[in-house]
Amino acid sequence: MNSPTEHFDSKAREWESNPVFQDRANKIAEAIRLAVPLDPSMTALDYGCGTGMLSFPLKNELGQITLKDTSTGMLEVLREKIAAQSVTNMTVRQTDLIAEPLPDESYDLIFSSMTLHHIPNTEHIMGVFHTLLNPGGVLCIADMDEEDGSFHGAGVDVHYGFNRSALEEKARSAGFGSVDFRTVFEIVKQQDNGECAYPVFLMVARKT
Repeated sequence: MNSPTEHFDSKAREWESNPVFQDRANKIAEAIRLAVPLDPSMTALDYGCGTGMLSFPLKNELGQITLKDTSTGMLEVLREKIAAQSVTNMTVRQTDLIAEPLPDESYDLIFSSMTLHHIPNTEHIMGVFHTLLNPGGVLCIADMDEEDGSFHGAGVDVHYGFNRSALEEKARSAGFGSVDFRTVFEIVKQQDNGECAYPVFLMVARKT
């Protein structure tokens, strides 16, 4: 079985051809705009950035954006996009915040889309995000509500979405103050028993 990174490497070139992925990224970006007063002075981290589908809609409203992922294939596509559009406020780094030492850097905003369910230790990554945020900084996590495992199917080692109350508790345990949720998207997949809808939330947590 391929590792998650190998899976995303193999999918990188076709990733942006999926209109659902683009629609989801645009809806999440709009929800971040509504939740956070974005400003060109703000530094941001996009963790699990993939090909940058969430950062690109926000790039003109933020200052320097650091985009991190573990997938070589995804980051290769991302670098090509940055070069093709002559983007000057994006820095790309291949990084695993779980396995590697904590970097000596900080941000005003951290956002991450559909990445959390791939990270085994949710408590640890919440603590990492909290440490990397400046005082008053904001964490925006988009992921799926708790589901029955049918989204990815058998044999895939991921969290089956998240219970919002349990995730809020983990965020508060990591040191975040206010934590809010809103539903921002719905993924509809055809299953054996018909169509199944999987809601996607945006969690907005503030570091006091």
